[in-house]
Amino acid sequence: MAEARPAPAADHHPAEPRPGDCSTSDSTSDSTSDSTDAGNIGPVTDALLDTDLTVVCPASPEHGRTVYMGHLFVGQDLLSESSMRHHPLTPMTDSDLVRVLARQTRHPVGLVPLQSVRKGADAVRAELFSLRERGIRYAVTDAVDDTDLVTIASATQDLRLLTGAAGLARAVGMLSGTVRTEEVVALPSGPGIVLAGSCSATTLAQVALAKTTLPSLRLDPAANRDEAVRWLREHADGRAVMVYSSAPPEDRASQDAAPVLEETLGVLAATAVGLGYRRLVVAGGETSGAVVNALGIRSVRIAAEEDRGVPWCLSGGETPLALLLKSGNFGRPDLLLRAVGAP
Repeated sequence: MAEARPAPAADHHPAEPRPGDCSTSDSTSDSTSDSTDAGNIGPVTDALLDTDLTVVCPASPEHGRTVYMGHLFVGQDLLSESSMRHHPLTPMTDSDLVRVLARQTRHPVGLVPLQSVRKGADAVRAELFSLRERGIRYAVTDAVDDTDLVTIASATQDLRLLTGAAGLARAVGMLSGTVRTEEVVALPSGPGIVLAGSCSATTLAQVALAKTTLPSLRLDPAANRDEAVRWLREHADGRAVMVYSSAPPEDRASQDAAPVLEETLGVLAATAVGLGYRRLVVAGGETSGAVVNALGIRSVRIAAEEDRGVPWCLSGGETPLALLLKSGNFGRPDLLLRAVGAP
């Protein structure tokens, strides 16, 4: 998880996790903690954490993500009963975050229950101290509303590393005074393109709405990549366009095709920039990584949020770009259209 601030902030390196220090809390995770038994949440946190303890709290109540008794809920459904159970790369069939994380790291995993959180920051600190004394390195932390997140943020101000989603990041920002009123940031001029690879229910609905307005191409992993590039060149007439591989479970390509689709979307991103596109709206974590790597972007500045938890990122260099790197499950239905300036 990258901590999103609504106003321009210091440079952030999206491809390189930064180790925390005594005055900085970094975070890594996703709103649904989707990750295979091999990682990446556990291994990345292992790499960032030294011998200390960290909390694990992907709750973001305003996005319908809550944690209770160590189980992650999506709305009223357990994670394992949500659409994430059909994710093509990281199907989440277990809602118990203690179990999920324990399969990804060699370090012990414990739980800070809601009843401790509701007793206040001192009670959470005491719980964390007890877990640390027992050799626990990761403390999954219950949270069902924003007040719980503020309590957790207050109790963990001395930790070198926090692991969580947008909700916890915002709570940390509120306590540190870094949540500021939104400033208008001028995005680079030029047409916009949507590149969607996420298969989340939220993104599927956003793609379906965008298709009613934007010239759109659905990628076929068996098709020649040159055909997709040719389509993009033919439609590069100053209008916003969309290329997507997002599909419901019954229509998805095999899991083996995912790297091909991501690489193709990266190639199309580079092609689009060469054709004059300056506003890139990218849906999905793996797709965002493919696009950023294909463009050779090493750092960005966080600008205003288009939707809560979905900030614009501004690249530097001779050709400034505006990138909206969207978690698959975030954003209102018309986000893709608004982001590319479509009517």
